[in-house]
Amino acid sequence: MTDTEPRTSGTTEGGIVAGAWAVLLPAERYEAERLVHHDTLELTGLDGTARPRPGDPVAVLVDEPLRLVGLGRVALATAETREDPDDPQSDPGPGALVVTYTRRVLDEPVAVGGLALDGLLTGLDPAVWRELAARLGPPPARRSWLVSLDLPIEAASPAEAVRLFWSYVQELGPRELPAFVSPSGDELAMQAFVLGVEANQDPEEDD
Repeated sequence: MTDTEPRTSGTTEGGIVAGAWAVLLPAERYEAERLVHHDTLELTGLDGTARPRPGDPVAVLVDEPLRLVGLGRVALATAETREDPDDPQSDPGPGALVVTYTRRVLDEPVAVGGLALDGLLTGLDPAVWRELAARLGPPPARRSWLVSLDLPIEAASPAEAVRLFWSYVQELGPRELPAFVSPSGDELAMQAFVLGVEANQDPEEDD
């Protein structure tokens, strides 16, 4: 089965139920998804009684303008959580919605027009989901890349320098540290990336 093939999931007394969904990412969550690779997308705070079933196809979108940034399938939800975590007698609420990515186009979103969404989670006709998935076309070929991060660090020993290196990486992360990437075997094509996008690191070119 391919990424874009529809799937039926869930059962009722009447038989199999087909469902598809659109998830609308807030702007800050979209930026976070672009910075660090995640195999799954976990969402909380979803209102309403309609909940996707495991296996349902999902289109992941961002707004202003509306763009498609990924496809996925609903995974098993996390356990129910209490409305008030400090009160064990409070009413339980639904757990997080977990979506397993099957395709990402986070760096090259696809414009979507004429699609009305009702909040963070909207039910879709499966035919609409298939049409959205078809807009992505076949996935691009994968290739090998060399990614490096160089930090000048003052330390008393190599071991201390390594510890400080990982400390800086954890503290500053992809929002502040430039990572350098080039195709394997073509280091002259190296590019610097900050905040998930190409960033010029040559101050002379800024003048």
